[in-house]
Amino acid sequence: MASPCSTPTADRFLPTTAAEMHARGWDAVDVVFVSGDAYIDHPSFAAALLGRVLEAEGFRVAILPQPPWQNADAFREFGRPRLCFAVSAGNMDSMINHYTANKKRRNDDAYSPGGRIELRPDRATNVYAQRCREAFKDVPVLAGGVEASLRRVAHFDYWSETVKPSILVTSKADLVGFGMGERVIVEICKRLAAGRSIADCRDLRGVAYLLGAKETLPAHTWHDTPGMPPADDQTIELPSFEAITADKVAFATATRLLHHETNPKNGRRLLQRHGDRLLVVNPPALALDERGMDRIYDLPYTRKPHPRYGNEAIPAHTMIKDSVTTMRGCFGGCTFCSITMHQGRAIQSRSQDSILKEVRQMAADPEFKGHISDVGGPTANMYQMRCSRPEIEARCRRLSCVHPTVCKLLGVDHGPTKELLKKVRETPGVKTVRVASGIRMDLARFDDEYLEEMARHHVGGQLKVAPEHTSAKVLDLMKKPATNTFDEFADKFAAASQRAGKEQYLIPYFIASHPGSGVHEMIELAVFLKARGYKPRQVQDFIPAPMDIATCMYWTGLDPMTMQPVETVKKLKDREVQRALMQFFKPENYFVVRKALLEAGRKDLIGDGPQCLIPSNPPKAALAARRDEARGFGKGDPTYVHAKDAGVKSRGDRPGRSR
Repeated sequence: MASPCSTPTADRFLPTTAAEMHARGWDAVDVVFVSGDAYIDHPSFAAALLGRVLEAEGFRVAILPQPPWQNADAFREFGRPRLCFAVSAGNMDSMINHYTANKKRRNDDAYSPGGRIELRPDRATNVYAQRCREAFKDVPVLAGGVEASLRRVAHFDYWSETVKPSILVTSKADLVGFGMGERVIVEICKRLAAGRSIADCRDLRGVAYLLGAKETLPAHTWHDTPGMPPADDQTIELPSFEAITADKVAFATATRLLHHETNPKNGRRLLQRHGDRLLVVNPPALALDERGMDRIYDLPYTRKPHPRYGNEAIPAHTMIKDSVTTMRGCFGGCTFCSITMHQGRAIQSRSQDSILKEVRQMAADPEFKGHISDVGGPTANMYQMRCSRPEIEARCRRLSCVHPTVCKLLGVDHGPTKELLKKVRETPGVKTVRVASGIRMDLARFDDEYLEEMARHHVGGQLKVAPEHTSAKVLDLMKKPATNTFDEFADKFAAASQRAGKEQYLIPYFIASHPGSGVHEMIELAVFLKARGYKPRQVQDFIPAPMDIATCMYWTGLDPMTMQPVETVKKLKDREVQRALMQFFKPENYFVVRKALLEAGRKDLIGDGPQCLIPSNPPKAALAARRDEARGFGKGDPTYVHAKDAGVKSRGDRPGRSR
């Protein structure tokens, strides 16, 4: 049984030190969450959410945020945990958190106090798990979060340009809980509290583990939910770690097989050999229903950083503190996005009552200024959308519900979203309600009234959208809609803003260096930007994140779904050219853009005509920039940044949302 625990209240943080633990009258804790992030007791942050979930189940939980990792001393802070350590790198992958697309060290960390860097190690899950093992060798170690989820199988690692084994091999964790993890962590702790072993948890959905060299594969059946069809074959084997390391065709094959098993209603167990050991990845956890979502988000969060940080602001909290999460998951299936592999494809929505309760609590806070910064999730307009035929959804293996066309069975009703937004903005104490999650344009076009409501009430001058590219070839590889969808949406938004009497603009995001995007495709994008008057202030540069389909294209040169060749840029110099073309209007990019245009046979875009990207003669600022570069000034400066620094995107890469 779980240890006796006092009723959780919203004025008490989970303990982060032994002194705080003893102040509660505890001599030990059941679970220690080790996190690469600062402790912010808000449901957008994984350690807080999972900690509160376990607390509500009667477990004693402590959080060890950003511990010194050079030795195991900090991991003994609470003594021996009765049940387990739960380890996560934090809300972001630690390598993406640390490095730009150019593999340069970032100069800030949104999840650390003061935005300071170097408060977590590279590959934090591995390091933390190993330190937990050093601290108490007999305590089970669970790994979870985005970093572990995306490395649960053998994967390509961009920062070393090599294929690496499952994180279970490198971290020595007992289990990986992939996905959002609430059900998994609760069930594991209940079994451990009942005296069962960590090996007795291997039958759970949403877990991955390594079999010992002499262990045999257990027989499990997951498709026993009423109404769900039985699987003909409950297990499928991926090419081995050794095979995908040696053969890029095998790597692409493994990627294709993996992505077709992401629907928890029909996904099969996956196997992958790593030498003499067998990796076992169980089917994903089933999506939470509305009641399950409400139960999690209705828990008593303080919504504040732990007092240990004093007045030192944590940038991620500053961004997220006045926002409300309405749903999780995404059925877009963009090949460069990790949401599906972590949060899942099914949309999991909270009830209106739960959301409005949270809004009223925010409004009652004396520190609340009346302005809600966002109401949404990975996207703003998928709330309560779902397949209209559950019996077909249970068999479906389609990777995107909206590409190449919107599935005719997908419910795209914006009515629940419109009704919710109206009730939120009418809540006493709420002055403004913004939507910053980004809008899925190919869905919004089905409801002109929704766009009118957005333009009139929920856009503060700028609305973020993500067309990502203009090349039909690249958009198809991305699983994004054609450019005319963006043009249609832009016209409708401009008209709606005019009717609302507001001067408002779209902020479109585009990706440079995505697989399939060469110089000619980037020139096409630059011409598009020039024709429509867009001047991107920052460039979203493609980073090959583990397990993404686009990452497979980058590494293998193959589209794993068709096995057709895909050209991609890998050299940093070539990436710089693509970024410069997207910002052709910057004087410091003049000579790079000019050379690219001449080599591509597009001299017609150099001159003083309205269609030209750059003038015939270099501006003075371009000459000055060239002189500075020749003298070595500014070399190494991270002029271009990854999407994390460029604002909120439609894929949910806002701090706190991905988990």
